[in-house]
Amino acid sequence: MKMKNKKWNDYLWIATVLYFILGLFNIMFAWLGMICFMVPLILTFMGKGKLYCNSYCGRSQLFNILGERKKLSKKRPTPEFLAGKAFRYGFLIFFMTMFFNMVFNTYLVFEGSRNLREVITILWTFKFAWNAPEIVGVSPWIVQFAFGFYSMMLTSAIIGITTMHFYKPRTWCTFCPIGTMTQEINKVMHKKAYNALLDSRQSDEKIA
Repeated sequence: MKMKNKKWNDYLWIATVLYFILGLFNIMFAWLGMICFMVPLILTFMGKGKLYCNSYCGRSQLFNILGERKKLSKKRPTPEFLAGKAFRYGFLIFFMTMFFNMVFNTYLVFEGSRNLREVITILWTFKFAWNAPEIVGVSPWIVQFAFGFYSMMLTSAIIGITTMHFYKPRTWCTFCPIGTMTQEINKVMHKKAYNALLDSRQSDEKIA
């Protein structure tokens, strides 16, 4: 039986694992997570739809490996409410609220009205029991953003692993904030393209 030919993007799950490991040794690696934040949006605006989610998301690959190969998933059907619009949009709003709150805290450190908080939090509440190696020679606001962003990435990974265990491996993908954003952007772009085509046809009919 021949093995399926692997492509380079089939190994992006390794980058996801390395991201969290390296971040514990040097929190500045957390900035690399912005790649996972920006690239899906850029590809969608380029008309690539959900190409990132379908082909380049290392996190979804990791969930598949843990759930399918390692048999860590109970593979129960994903609850309907998790894939429903109310929950997906609600989680997106909540996630983006936490993101902008993190950015605001970074701004406060930048302007000097708040001290740097070198702490990683899980689920935006619980302090991760870990002593961060000291970062020297870097502006405090840059370090603050790294701690905040790593906390968000770690929190979302924990949520994803938890849902992977109790339900299907890629349950996280049904309500992933980035996935929801790219999906809505894609819908708007397709609607604009359709309207533009319709206007073009109407113009041609008038000329004819």
